[in-house]
Amino acid sequence: MSTIEASVDVQVPVRTAYNQWTQFESFPRFMDGVRRVDREKSTLTHWVTRCGGVTREFDAEIVEQRPDERLVWRSLDRPRHSGTVTFAPLDDDLARVTLRIDFAPRGLLERAGDVAGVVHRRVHSDLKNFKEFIEVHGSETGQWRGAISDSRVRPDSGQDRPRVPDWPSG
Repeated sequence: MSTIEASVDVQVPVRTAYNQWTQFESFPRFMDGVRRVDREKSTLTHWVTRCGGVTREFDAEIVEQRPDERLVWRSLDRPRHSGTVTFAPLDDDLARVTLRIDFAPRGLLERAGDVAGVVHRRVHSDLKNFKEFIEVHGSETGQWRGAISDSRVRPDSGQDRPRVPDWPSG
């Protein structure tokens, strides 16, 4: 099992950074290897990724989500991985986003890429791209403020489906 942890400070309020991160459909706009993410329901996402010429699809379950604080997920199939993203206010208009990913490289090529730091560089690059994306926009493209605990949407969250964002063109 390999672990990668990286942080980035973004020049937006913590609420804005968190809200944008809940817009999984926007990930292809700042994550190089992500081709598509669909939020099937509050706790389930479907991913299409492409890395090193290999396209993969997998489902991931959100097991914990606390607005403005953290989001935790785990894949339901291969490639096996899990992760946590946390959000910490540093100032009124400055937030730290910390991403931790635990994954199990499979096959010789993936293990070699892990040893060579390919995934590590990708995570750092994706966080840098997120920073640029949110700072250029200055506000989130949408939000989902529901709380999830043990893969269940809390009844008092008032939301059982994420809001689909209105995408600005360009």
